[in-house]
Amino acid sequence: MTIKKIYLYLLAVCVACSLAACEKEEDPFVDRVASPVLVVIQNSSGYLAGGGLYSEPVVSAKLGAPVVLSAKIYELDKSGLLSHTVGIDSIPVANLSVALLTRTGTKIADLVSDSEGTVTITKTWDELGIAAPQKGTTLSLDWTGEYKGIGFARRSQLQAIE
Repeated sequence: MTIKKIYLYLLAVCVACSLAACEKEEDPFVDRVASPVLVVIQNSSGYLAGGGLYSEPVVSAKLGAPVVLSAKIYELDKSGLLSHTVGIDSIPVANLSVALLTRTGTKIADLVSDSEGTVTITKTWDELGIAAPQKGTTLSLDWTGEYKGIGFARRSQLQAIE
């Protein structure tokens, strides 16, 4: 064998080994599924906080006053995505069952969206599990449900203000 053939042989072996090593590896920690709905938390603070993709919206509620929590639920129609005259259409989802839970899993309420896709609940701080809230007290919440056979969850926070 000539040196040129040996180099070609080694090159072929290196290419074969590198191709064999390039397998797609699954993420062992998170099974990602796109949410079937967009949940926009009403009365939350911050720029685009209610519908922001990476934010956890914060709803402020006064001490001693009833706490009002509300969210709008939309299905996104992406059929006009490639047309600048149509775009993505937000369609309210009516009659959708949504559970409101604390982050620890304690159920606060089962809700059903109205014809505008809105779910609203009014509770006292005590009914939310906080007997003596103080300024800055926070409660982490999850809005969960299932739409077209796909589960969804939207996180938010409730914060006490004076």
